[in-house]
Amino acid sequence: MKSQRNISEFILLGFSYDSNTQLFCFFLFLFCYVSLLVGNLVTFVSIHCSSLFHQPMYYFLSHLSSVDICYTSSVTPKFISDLLVEKKSISYGDCMLQVFTIHFFGSIEVFILTIMAFDRYVAICKPLHYMVIMNRTRCNLLVSAAWAGGAVHSFPQVFMAIMLPYCGPNEIDHYFCDIFPLLKVACTDTYITGVLVVANSGMIASVTFVVLAVSYVLILFTLRNHSAEGRRKALSTCGSHITVVVLFFAPVIFTYLRPPTTYPEDKILALFYTIIAPMFNPLIYTLRNTEMKNAMKKIWCQGSFQRNT
Repeated sequence: MKSQRNISEFILLGFSYDSNTQLFCFFLFLFCYVSLLVGNLVTFVSIHCSSLFHQPMYYFLSHLSSVDICYTSSVTPKFISDLLVEKKSISYGDCMLQVFTIHFFGSIEVFILTIMAFDRYVAICKPLHYMVIMNRTRCNLLVSAAWAGGAVHSFPQVFMAIMLPYCGPNEIDHYFCDIFPLLKVACTDTYITGVLVVANSGMIASVTFVVLAVSYVLILFTLRNHSAEGRRKALSTCGSHITVVVLFFAPVIFTYLRPPTTYPEDKILALFYTIIAPMFNPLIYTLRNTEMKNAMKKIWCQGSFQRNT
């Protein structure tokens, strides 16, 4: 079956039509993107250049930081540059590539967040067997499974997008290419495709969110038998993870676990899982984490001191 199309590019309607608003958004999201890159790179390097890399929790956090960079970079640079131009066009090939990358890296992030919840469950509920269960071989297998899961999720998504016929109009009411906005510009009945998208994206988001919720209920139940100091440390670590999960999953579930249609609010919700959540991840995981702060001071502050001397 071959796809049929007579258009070579799409026009992205963007975030706003007002030129002053677009200029303000340009500086705002440029700052957010640079902060995201710096924060996640600092986190990644700090973990890889310290002994924290050998601890499962930080090993997974380093992968989350690298995926955050790739995930956001598949959308944000194009979005920021489009804020300065009147015609926000994207070629057909680049649009399909964007559909693939956002779902590929987005689903990897979902799976890594789930793995991190499993890691916390084992650390708190089975502390005596933690290093046996979460050995480096198993950690590597879990990360590999997350990347494989991303491929299994994203290839059907982009395949469905490619197989849709596009005859015009070619205006996409969003600031990046995604499957739901593309369904609106396809010149065919997209009901079946929409159901398949919901079954794919929506079910992955909802099932993983349920798994995360159950894991933290079990953790909270287990903490009843811990000392006050033990509960404080565990809740501090888990609290950071829960904050990240809510920031990311709430808008994702609302966007993909519903009938295949689009709303004006989708653009604002997309900001949370494409820019805001990845930007805050380094802050959330480091501000209340003594080990991360010590590792960052040792690597960056001592390195700067040695260069000065």
